[in-house]
Amino acid sequence: MIVRYWQPFQEIETIKQQLDTIFEDLTPATTTDWIPAVDLVDAGDNYVLEVVLPGLNADDINIEASRKSITLTGERNAVEMGEDHQALRRERRYGRFHRTVNLPVAIDHEQVSADYTNGILPLNVPKAAELRNQVVKVNVTPAA
Repeated sequence: MIVRYWQPFQEIETIKQQLDTIFEDLTPATTTDWIPAVDLVDAGDNYVLEVVLPGLNADDINIEASRKSITLTGERNAVEMGEDHQALRRERRYGRFHRTVNLPVAIDHEQVSADYTNGILPLNVPKAAELRNQVVKVNVTPAA
């Protein structure tokens, strides 16, 4: 028989994260002009968060890491056209952006690193040391 201990606070936290995700997708962005696309991948001892930010310089991006979330802010300015040019179609979004990504577990927020290349911003987000899978050697003593 398997004994499983019920952890109500962990289940409440899971429900909270699921509701945050639902409302994050449904709420219109009132303080931003556009929201960058992100991919979050669990890579074992760390997460890899890839953010698509074409047309920006690294200096235009602000990244803040807390214990359970990453917040990205910045601004992409529209390209000015000369008086003799007229835009026939503009599908790219310009202006300020703000994106907060809630993470499933706590992270080591002081060790987050980023490298912006060709419009893609991959962030290496290490999980907190107490949450990593650690292998421990167990000594076996012979029965007396």
